[in-house]
Amino acid sequence: MVEKNLIRCSWVGSAAGNDPLYRAYHDEEWGVPQHDGRALWEMLMLEGFQAGLSWITILRKREAFRKAFKNFDPAKVARFNESDIERLLQNAEIIRSRAKIEATIHGARIYLEMQKAGEDFSKFAWSFVNGRPIQNTGPLPAQTPLSQEISKVLKKRGFKFVGPTIVYAWMQAVGMVNDHAPTCFRRKALAPNQGK
Repeated sequence: MVEKNLIRCSWVGSAAGNDPLYRAYHDEEWGVPQHDGRALWEMLMLEGFQAGLSWITILRKREAFRKAFKNFDPAKVARFNESDIERLLQNAEIIRSRAKIEATIHGARIYLEMQKAGEDFSKFAWSFVNGRPIQNTGPLPAQTPLSQEISKVLKKRGFKFVGPTIVYAWMQAVGMVNDHAPTCFRRKALAPNQGK
């Protein structure tokens, strides 16, 4: 059960913050270090779908996305073809953007190429922060020099919808950076020594 009267990050107090799903996401998932490569890739793809939209929109559609994209199994998504793209474009439960759908399919193929080359996506992602979450103490930036660097590396590998702002939101979501406010009850729980 998600507690309502705890002090949380100010963004949870937005209109969407009244949504129990949004509070649960903040309280249980946002900023928790994620080390599963498939889950990291899924979140990167969802952050790409979020471009131009609010995160609560994606969160409310996340289960539909998982169903539509075969639980974000890269091996399955990589085999999607034009008929799958057309099927997804007819699915009103997800964001129907051809560019974002195609980027996800292409992203699955890149993930598999990395895997085939012996490169673990989790080790790749966490190498940018030396395996430990960055503890941000200042105001929340939209992007950082590090997110710009990661964005360039991802783009060079062929990923799409991975600009520095999207990458920074992904870093926050998967716990590569701890951006919980100093007064937020989750800050201390996700402080140093929580990374692997």
